[in-house]
Amino acid sequence: MAKHKRVSFSEQNLVLDEIDQYYRNIEASTRFYFSLSNPNADELFAGRAKTEIEYELEIISKENEHLVALNLLASVEAAFRVDYLQRCYKRKKDSLSLALRAIHVTKGNHASLDDDIFTAWKENTSSSNSIVSDLKGAFKYRHWLAHGRYWEPKLGRKYDYFSVFTLAQTVFNSFPFEGANA
Repeated sequence: MAKHKRVSFSEQNLVLDEIDQYYRNIEASTRFYFSLSNPNADELFAGRAKTEIEYELEIISKENEHLVALNLLASVEAAFRVDYLQRCYKRKKDSLSLALRAIHVTKGNHASLDDDIFTAWKENTSSSNSIVSDLKGAFKYRHWLAHGRYWEPKLGRKYDYFSVFTLAQTVFNSFPFEGANA
């Protein structure tokens, strides 16, 4: 049996409420920047048509959604990875923990989120199957975002900030994570 180095947890995990507040702040700031209420609007948008300004706002808002959705999914991934390691370190005896420990014996800290950790949850818990399936789709979106969006994604559904936030809330409300602080 290979000895795997323990991970030192940073305790800087992103928390859903903080991510949501960030999203709301950045969206409100962006909308104000592009509004007539901005005291610098005349100077910033001189000579530009209203439709041009609205289009730029739409593009920036969509980019903000992508970036914050990426943070949400990073938070979910961290929760699963911390849970995986905590169950292994604490040597828990439930069927999920035993399955995760078996993965840890061979893969250590390099277990695949999709192939190993999600599969263990799906096979060893009854209530998580549909949520895990939804997560697999959302992580295809995360993969697309994180790797530069250079291909046309086949996601099966449309993802945006709100759909990802709702899924993340469902995950944190439904999964009995060890050591996650969402």
